[in-house]
Amino acid sequence: MKYVRRFVWYIAFRLLIICCILGLMTTAFYFAMNAANIQIILKDGMARRAQVVMMGEKENELGNYFATAYIARDPLLAQARNGESVYLNYYNITGIDHRLQMDFVWCWPWEDTARATMRESIPRIDGKVKSSERDTVTQLGLASSPPRWPSAEYSVLLSRENGRWIIKNMTVTEVINE
Repeated sequence: MKYVRRFVWYIAFRLLIICCILGLMTTAFYFAMNAANIQIILKDGMARRAQVVMMGEKENELGNYFATAYIARDPLLAQARNGESVYLNYYNITGIDHRLQMDFVWCWPWEDTARATMRESIPRIDGKVKSSERDTVTQLGLASSPPRWPSAEYSVLLSRENGRWIIKNMTVTEVINE
């Protein structure tokens, strides 16, 4: 009887170890999957936001990346919406070099919210002054090339809704002067 009891405990201990390892592997898999999805949403969403502000792209496509409440209160999008964007008013922007660097992301597999920290910059903007606005640009003291994009570090809150991640809120934590 003593040997049977030892054998059962041996098997039970090994099963416990295997279950713990499988649990850790599953948690790591879902964490990595969520982190990759979040990085894609942030990269594509921030690039689309910059295109709306600088190139006049359609704002309704931002709903795939951002919560409607955030779109309504974003200051850069508000400038573009109100016709106050320097890029749209005075320049023809033909292309941008959008860069996003993820510094931190955390999302538990069983939660529907995540936090991330990222740095956004646009080091190169291809464009020139609109011919009809040349005199206005000179009077305002603007350059013949488009002004630099305000590079910044953001703290981002994301939420999973209907199985996909969307950006709920972004807060500028640091303005980066390049």
